Order: sequence, then C-alpha cells, then structure tokens
Amino acid sequence: MLILGLGGVGFWALEPSALTFSDGLWLAFTTAATVGYGDIIPSTHASRMFSVVVVLLGLAVLSLVTASVAALLVEVEERAVEHDLLQELGNLRAEVHQLRQDLHQRTAAPPPPHDPPR
Repeated sequence: MLILGLGGVGFWALEPSALTFSDGLWLAFTTAATVGYGDIIPSTHASRMFSVVVVLLGLAVLSLVTASVAALLVEVEERAVEHDLLQELGNLRAEVHQLRQDLHQRTAAPPPPHDPPR
C-alpha cells in the first residue's frame, strides 16, 4: 500500500495526464502490476523513469507475496510429514525396546538340556 500511495503521489506530481491523485494511484497500480491498460501512460522522461522504479518495486512486492504463500503451503505439508516421521520413529523405538527385552529374556534363561548322544 505504501508503494502504491507513494507511486500515486509521484505520478500525480510528474505526469501531466494524471490530473488527480486518483489518476496517479491508478497509474501507479497499473504500472506496479505491469498491466498497463494504456488509458494513462507516462509521457515525460521523469514519469517514465519513475515508472521503471514503480515496476521494479511492484515486481519485488509481488515476488515476496508469492514466496510467502508458497512458504505457508510448504510449511503445512512439512508439518504433516514431520508428524508421520515422528510417529514412525516412536514405533521403531518401541519395537527396538521389545526386541531388547526378548533378547534379554533369552540370554538370562538357562540353556535347554542336551540329549545325551547315543
């Protein structure tokens, strides 16, 4: 919103065809979004250079928003995978514990008697 507000003021000040602040905001929005409807276009060198800055800032903000949404989606999936892994790790620990108990019982028990050879 700050970029659009400052862009609107900048275009209102620099572009002769942006007669009102709302025209400046509209030009800032269409420029930052790289839409460029063509109803108002930068016509002076200063407003064209300013539009380059607005486009770059708009692309940066759009990239940040896209990256944030992607990170949220990945985080949800990562949490599900992490939960499954932790559950499987708990199952493996329980199985190892049971195997150790079985091994301890077998080694602690006296050996079975041998039949004498015939």
